[in-house]
Amino acid sequence: MNNTELESLTARVDRLESRQAIAELVTAYAIACDEHDMPTLTSLFTEDACFDSPSGAMVANGRAAITAMFVEVFKIRGPAFHWTHDVVAKIDPLDPNRATGRVLSHAETTPSNVVSLAAMRYDDQYRREQGIWRFNKRVINFLYYVPVTDYATALSQPERLTIRGVRMRADYPESLPSWQQFEREQLKSGT
Repeated sequence: MNNTELESLTARVDRLESRQAIAELVTAYAIACDEHDMPTLTSLFTEDACFDSPSGAMVANGRAAITAMFVEVFKIRGPAFHWTHDVVAKIDPLDPNRATGRVLSHAETTPSNVVSLAAMRYDDQYRREQGIWRFNKRVINFLYYVPVTDYATALSQPERLTIRGVRMRADYPESLPSWQQFEREQLKSGT
């Protein structure tokens, strides 16, 4: 094996290991949220990380602000169970210490003692620092977050996001360009 082949193989192995490490980062986040494990949760973000949500429900800039935001969230949230389904991570071809990703997930939570169900999509940016992958930016998008008593009818309306007892429009899919394009095409075709 020549040097070029060895470098190529080393880069491919690094990408595979990075994708696995990012998947484990995503799982560690879910577990830390469920266990209210603030030291672990805090360690999963870079110092300059950003947490955001289109609804404005969860916004913080910097590790300290993210920690403070989660402390406030956890003060009103009892038991919860978060689980991830799919994790797609793309390593930056120009910088193997940066990556982007999308994570699909669900949660069962109890904000203010109200048993609730949520479906989320995270759009992430990751950065590897001293060999450890962390969140550099995490945007949580809600398909729905409703009390379990409202779940049976929640998906049939745009107000599928309940934050502190207030119903709001869900973050997606209606806001997605592909969704909007499909809807326009259906209107034009009359179906």
